[in-house]
Amino acid sequence: MESESAEPAASANPVEPAVTTCYRHPKVESYVRCTRCDRYICPACMREAAVGHHCVECVKEGARSVRQARTAFGGRISAVPVLTYALIALNVLAYLGEVVRPAIVDRFEMLGARLTGPDGGHYLWQAHHPADFRPEGVVDGEWYRTLTGAFLHLPPTEGTFGIVHIVMNMVALWNLGRVVEAQLGRVRYLALYLLSALGGSVLVLLLAPDAPTLGASGAIFGLGAAYYVMARRLGADMNAVNRIMAGLLLWLLISAGYTSWQAHLGGLLAGGVVTFAYAYAPRDGRRALVQGAVCAGLLVLLVVLAVGKVSALRNGAV
Repeated sequence: MESESAEPAASANPVEPAVTTCYRHPKVESYVRCTRCDRYICPACMREAAVGHHCVECVKEGARSVRQARTAFGGRISAVPVLTYALIALNVLAYLGEVVRPAIVDRFEMLGARLTGPDGGHYLWQAHHPADFRPEGVVDGEWYRTLTGAFLHLPPTEGTFGIVHIVMNMVALWNLGRVVEAQLGRVRYLALYLLSALGGSVLVLLLAPDAPTLGASGAIFGLGAAYYVMARRLGADMNAVNRIMAGLLLWLLISAGYTSWQAHLGGLLAGGVVTFAYAYAPRDGRRALVQGAVCAGLLVLLVVLAVGKVSALRNGAV
C-alpha cells in the first residue's frame, strides 16, 4: 500500500509583512529610503537628489559641507552691493538731519582740539586756558568724531561746494563701492571703508588738530586705493584704472587749498595698506588670519597715534 505524501499544513497565523514608517513621521507608512542615510522617508521628507532621494537632515548636512564660492580676495560672492546702498543711505540720512538741525555738524564733525568760550564762540586750542573756556573735540574725549565726521557733509548754504559736496562723494561711492564690494565681500569691504575713514581722521588729528573737517572723502580715497591694488593683483587693463587714480590724485592736489587734504591722504594710505593685505595674503587656510591681523594691526597703530597726539595736546607739547 503506497503511502500518500502529506502536504504541509498551512500556518494558522500567517506572518504579515512589517510596516515601515517615516523616521520623522512615525504614523506615515513609507517604503522609500534616503539614498544617503538609508532611513525611510515619506513624500513630505523627500528631497530629489542626483540618485534617488535624500532626507531633510542629509540635505542640510550636505549644504554645510559644500564649500562656499569665494572671490580672489577671500570674500563671499554677492550679486547685490548691499553695503554700498546702506552707506549711501546713511550719508543721505545724516545730511537730511543736518538740514533739519544744523547743530549736528558742530557736534559730530571731525575736530581734534578747540576751545569754546563763555560767549559761545570757538577759539584755537591752548593747553593752559582760562577756567571759563571749555575744551572741545577729540582732546576732550569725543573720540566718536573720528568716524561720525565721515558721514557728514557741508550744509547746502555753506562752504565752497554746498550740496555739491555730498553729491560728488555719493557718486564716487556708488561707482567705486559697487566694484570693490563685489570683489572683497561685505565683511572685508566694511573693514576697508571704516579703516580708511579712521585713517583720514587720524591724519587730520596729527597734522591739523584745530581744523574741523567732515565728509566721506577719506573713505572714498581708500576705496580708490583698493580699486587700484585689486586691478593690479587681478592683471586687469590698467588704462582705465590709472585714469581714475590720476583723477583722484589730481583732486587731492587741487583741493588742498580749500578742503582737508590730510583726510584724503590718510584715507588713501589706510585703504592701500588694507587692500594690499587682502590681495597678497597667502591663498590658503592662513589668508583670513593674515588679513584680519593686518586690519587689527592698522587699527592699533591708528589708535596709538591718536592717543599719543591727544596726550601731547593736553600737555601743551604741541
